Amino acid sequence: MRKGVTALTATLGTAVFGAALVGSALAADPLKLGVPTDLSGTYATLGEEVMRAVRFATDEANAKGGVAGHKVEFKSYDTEAKPELARRQAEKLVSEGYPILTGLIASGEGLAIAPLMERWGSIYVSTINKADELTGANCVPGVFRVNTQSAMDAATVKPWLSQRKEKKWAVVAADIAWGRGSGKLFGEAVKAANGTLVGEFYTPANINDFAPYIEQVKKSGAEGVWVVLAGRDAVNFAQQAKQFGLTDAITVAGVSFTTDGTVKTLGEAAKGVYGIINYSSTLDTPENKAFVDAWVAKYKVPPTNFEGETYLGMQVIFQAVAAAKSVKPADVAKAMSGGSFDTIMGKLTVRKDDHQLLKPNYFGVVESVDGQLRPVIKTTVSAQDVAPAVTCKMATN
Repeated sequence: MRKGVTALTATLGTAVFGAALVGSALAADPLKLGVPTDLSGTYATLGEEVMRAVRFATDEANAKGGVAGHKVEFKSYDTEAKPELARRQAEKLVSEGYPILTGLIASGEGLAIAPLMERWGSIYVSTINKADELTGANCVPGVFRVNTQSAMDAATVKPWLSQRKEKKWAVVAADIAWGRGSGKLFGEAVKAANGTLVGEFYTPANINDFAPYIEQVKKSGAEGVWVVLAGRDAVNFAQQAKQFGLTDAITVAGVSFTTDGTVKTLGEAAKGVYGIINYSSTLDTPENKAFVDAWVAKYKVPPTNFEGETYLGMQVIFQAVAAAKSVKPADVAKAMSGGSFDTIMGKLTVRKDDHQLLKPNYFGVVESVDGQLRPVIKTTVSAQDVAPAVTCKMATN
């Protein structure tokens, strides 16, 4: 354990812990994080991963005296991945003194709370929400995103599509903001690769029977299907796609579909499935290796993609607090906007125009690694090449 903790000193940035050691004896106000997340709904497994990463980063920082002398505290409420409940739970956390929010899963949840940041005197840092609108048309000064948005995923899949023999594609996606947005962008990518989108099928959340949608994909004549599902929905679809022969008949690929957690649950049903990989424990950076070593020392398994992305979000929050020398949301937001941060994926910048973290993205396939099925990166696309166009209408920065 001593080796893992020592290695991780670097991963949250020397500025954070240097300031923490100086200020550890001071009676500074605590850094209080609100974590509204899905703990019982469709994305409950993702919520568990969020909480594990938040807890890990919090314990790590506090073991070093806090962040710039500020002890880190967090509180969480279950949102069930429902936008209206997410709004109420987030407001409750803010009213109880936890004004820096993170951890929401469904994009609709993030979009529900975003307009309320100024009224609440809060900021929200997305680590999972992918809907482009969050840092695009619906952007506000108090919202930041450290994870990839749908436009960045679409840019990542284009090189892969251009090399594929499949030209007829179908989409099966969750009927929510993320699913609709990702499906639309994938269709545009297919067209750019001289292909045709022969079917779009949007499914309600938390359903058990995907057979009607699988049958429609078969009837569409698709040579490949792009799946935009996560959590319980992803598992149910993949199992049934294998059962009804879809996986063996056509190419299956997707986003947030071949995650570490989903692959572990699916087993052989996931083998050979292609997909976007937003974070991997196999990323070859010194910071990521140190993080993975310490994580494995504590949890005995490598971090999943959502655990890695949430930890990265905590890194950005902590370093912004250290730079601001304050835990006040307005001060932290000012330090975060346009700031550069040392992360497990290298040094990354939060674009001032729209508060999107600019980062590389990856594409790969599920293969056996040391006897275990895992998403394996095959293509890396640079931060510059996946950077989305600025469509933000933020009044101020």
